[in-house]
Amino acid sequence: MTRISLDPPRTVSYRLGEWYSRRHYGLMLAPGQASGHNPRVLRTIARAELSLAKWRAVPVELKELAVMTAAATLNCSWCLDFGYWVSVSHGLDPAKLRAVPRWRESDLFTDLERLVLEYAEAMSVTPLAVTDDMVAGLRRSLNDEQLVELTMMIAIENQRSRFNSALGLTSQGFSDRCPATS
Repeated sequence: MTRISLDPPRTVSYRLGEWYSRRHYGLMLAPGQASGHNPRVLRTIARAELSLAKWRAVPVELKELAVMTAAATLNCSWCLDFGYWVSVSHGLDPAKLRAVPRWRESDLFTDLERLVLEYAEAMSVTPLAVTDDMVAGLRRSLNDEQLVELTMMIAIENQRSRFNSALGLTSQGFSDRCPATS
């Protein structure tokens, strides 16, 4: 059960966001519905998300695995559901995505992916558990631009996950729309 109504005032900002969301995702995203109670917050988040979608320094697979790891670490069911759908839409292996919560026991991930997963997890716990060795390991494969982008994507997923979880937002069934995979 959500902790806030998902029926906000139908302001101009909300109606524009709803149109965009329905056009791109088939329905209004619950975080947008919750944010609709404060039009400035809704507009700020929308602008930020549109900008984030244009970041291209980090390979999409690494970025999506990092985001999914942060969501799994913070146990955000909405983020995991939507992130799975987005990641599959970007061509990521569904088996890898399903293995994210137990990545240490899985043999599906490359060495670099394991470094990214460890880093995302360490950024998503309290207190922060990032070490110099983790960053040094990433720097062997990522340049400064990539490291900054990866770090910010994980931080943003922490923000998303904490917002969604705090307001009680749960899965909207996005992962159910993915093609059946074995």
